[in-house]
Amino acid sequence: MPNEIELLDLLLKNRGIKEEDKEKFLNPSYEEGIYDPYLMKDMEKTVVRIFEAVEAKEKIVIYSDYDCDGIPASVMMHDFFTKIGYTNFTIYIPDRHDEGYGLHMDAIKNFINEKVNLLITFDLGITAVDEVVEATAGGIDVIITDHHLPHAQIPRAYAILNPKQDGCAYPDKMLCGAGIAFKLIQALIIKYGEYWNINKGWEKWLLDMAGIATLADQVPLLDENRVLAYYGLKVLQKGKRLGLVEIFKKAGVDITKLSEEDVTFTLAPRINAASRMADPMMAFEMLSATDAVVAKASADNLAKINDERKIIVAHMMKDVKKTLSKREDKKVIVIGNPTWRVGVLGIIASKIAEEYKRPVFVWGTDGSDELKGSCRSWGSVNLVEIMTALPENSLLGFGGHAGAGGFSVAQTEIHFLEERILKVYGEDKEVEGGSEGEEIKDRIEAIISIDDITPANYNVIDKLAPYGEGNPKPKFLFKELPISAIKEFGKEKNHLELSFLNSKGKVVKAIAFFKTRESYNNMLNVGERINMVATFEKSTFGGRTELRLRIVDILC
Repeated sequence: MPNEIELLDLLLKNRGIKEEDKEKFLNPSYEEGIYDPYLMKDMEKTVVRIFEAVEAKEKIVIYSDYDCDGIPASVMMHDFFTKIGYTNFTIYIPDRHDEGYGLHMDAIKNFINEKVNLLITFDLGITAVDEVVEATAGGIDVIITDHHLPHAQIPRAYAILNPKQDGCAYPDKMLCGAGIAFKLIQALIIKYGEYWNINKGWEKWLLDMAGIATLADQVPLLDENRVLAYYGLKVLQKGKRLGLVEIFKKAGVDITKLSEEDVTFTLAPRINAASRMADPMMAFEMLSATDAVVAKASADNLAKINDERKIIVAHMMKDVKKTLSKREDKKVIVIGNPTWRVGVLGIIASKIAEEYKRPVFVWGTDGSDELKGSCRSWGSVNLVEIMTALPENSLLGFGGHAGAGGFSVAQTEIHFLEERILKVYGEDKEVEGGSEGEEIKDRIEAIISIDDITPANYNVIDKLAPYGEGNPKPKFLFKELPISAIKEFGKEKNHLELSFLNSKGKVVKAIAFFKTRESYNNMLNVGERINMVATFEKSTFGGRTELRLRIVDILC
């Protein structure tokens, strides 16, 4: 294996980081890495309108999505208004099951009846053309903040903050919804912070929310997003939010050593479980809690419903595998069941895409007349382009990113959906991404030995954190490793631990969650030599610090 300096240079080179950008990437600077928020189209107009609303004590509604992007955005706005002593505002998060994603006409009509003056959306609204017309006609100014791809027709809102819209010169187009919310608050403080008696830099305390969303929403961790995630983790580690302290305490995570994986695999599922299984306001209350009793109760409730969510997902995935085992292999997977819970379809779609390496459209029902679904991409397939190109009336509505989205479809049209999607995609078109072996090869940083699992090498790898989309955790190939021990652990014995001996006889462990011996075609046995792709990780479980490997794949 290369020495520490060579390893660092290799990892940076593999990520396209040039020599002149090396310091900026390894040591993100808040002052230098955060752009002027007024570079974003409509920012000045938005800030002035909010100031006018506050001064006139107008009724404001904060309308956010129900996921781990929209909810942190609404928490930031709640904290900001609380900071300036403004109370005439309401947080509105739509019910995932009764209303679904987006800005809804019934909600708009209620806001009109309630004499709302200003409606600000977060992480949604860029496709809500008719809803904005209704709100405007009812005397409500609508400010849309969203990061999803605009359609050909955009709403005629009072103002729109979306780096992806035409005419927006903002340098980083890949902010998440909460990232845009952070930029808005930053802009408000720049212009009116002194007037409101807010100390310069106060917004940095909101980086925990921006960081959570940036990591959870899987936007590229490059450019400004890297700064938000990097400093977001630092704020999280200070443990200022009572609800988060309780969440991580219950999960056995030391908040002072919090990593990006703790956010994406421990926190985000619990936040998302609120809307999937119950009420999204449960997550909002946990994140915004200032009372210890409320914080603990909220955290306990989220942990409980997340456990229930895991059981439901496991049963649904059994159904998926049973159904797909009887089907002919197609370039795109379209699958659904009227009994499937809409709230967890996104999880199911992600699992199918990862396991079957295909773009996936999954549908279910929430008891309404229409079917609702989630889709996830594989390779370079653009889902929004596919849904846009479908024949008219194929879908009742859709939205999202190139890699993930949601849709609704009439029950009378669902039987034609697979055929139409395959026709648009092209039945003879290969799913870009290649074979599994080619994919593994493409994402391997280097071939190393078990003797290279050292604290020094781990520290080099850790310099590039936080890892995520656009900055993948380094994966290494280990060749001809003899297995010294095999153990399946966990309550249901559904996690795998392999042990290996280095040249000094020291045991090095490698684990794979939700995998067993039978998960690998080559049937693992003690003494057998394997080729393994894995990442470095440091475990602090049970108060013990242990350097180990996380298995990505085992190759025959």
